[in-house]
Amino acid sequence: MEWTVLAEGLRFPEGPVAMADGSVILVEIARGTITRIAPDGTARVIATPGGGPNGLAPGPEGTLILCNNGGFAWHDSPGMLRPIGQAPDYSGGRIEVVDIATGRIRTLYDRCGEHRLKGPNDLVLDGKGGFWFTDLGKVRARDRDHGGVYWAALDGSRIVEAAFPVPGGANGIGLSPEGETLYVAETETGRLWAFDIMGPGRLRHAPWPSPHGGYLLCQFPGFRRLDSLAVTEAGNIVVATLVSGEITTVSPRGEILHVAKMPEPMPTNICFGGPDRRTAYVTLSTTGKLVSTPWPEPGLALPFSA
Repeated sequence: MEWTVLAEGLRFPEGPVAMADGSVILVEIARGTITRIAPDGTARVIATPGGGPNGLAPGPEGTLILCNNGGFAWHDSPGMLRPIGQAPDYSGGRIEVVDIATGRIRTLYDRCGEHRLKGPNDLVLDGKGGFWFTDLGKVRARDRDHGGVYWAALDGSRIVEAAFPVPGGANGIGLSPEGETLYVAETETGRLWAFDIMGPGRLRHAPWPSPHGGYLLCQFPGFRRLDSLAVTEAGNIVVATLVSGEITTVSPRGEILHVAKMPEPMPTNICFGGPDRRTAYVTLSTTGKLVSTPWPEPGLALPFSA
């Protein structure tokens, strides 16, 4: 598979969103910005939320919905930028709404009940007035938070803790085409989980020993960590697979169907765009690149997407 470099010199890009004009909007976590990459590779900052802008999704009326993890500390060496824990000036996790035209930012949620959000990571809108999102938690020198899965209303009226804990960190999240199954990637264990959706904020909980009520869809082999994911029109789950440097396609039955080798070990996020959603855009975060390639099947059309 041949990959085209669309932009480089980015500061830990993630959360790509393919736009109708052929541009891609993404976050630069280490810069604290949301950046638009034009088709010619030109980069322009459109908003500066600070903290740790992470997962991004198109929202209603020209907005983006943003998972802000509150900030990382960084290890920066030539050709390699990577997060190494909670930022010294960590500002707390939150969900934010970004106006694309003006760059204005407002906080939608920063807690669920009495519990503060720690490190919101990725999200998917349900097309029914709400969205599901993951909280990876934060890592410190001697301890770490549990991750979790949440549902929230787009109007800011309600947030629900739907699955907790996800001990290895809840990261990528996506919905099946019919909207009845929620997929969650657990980073440190290399496990892909599935949950049956019962309604807004309600998941069917499998019994113990499931740690959070999900059922194991796929255990990735060897030492592989999981990051973001996307779903195709056919219902396959496409997972950015860390350490091994792969994009892994998993069927709804849990079979690994296809493995695409990437040009670096840490591909973090993938989205689909183009007129037929057959172009895959992938962030190579540690080397600061956005790349693309034709994909063998179209991605699933998402709410408010191009």
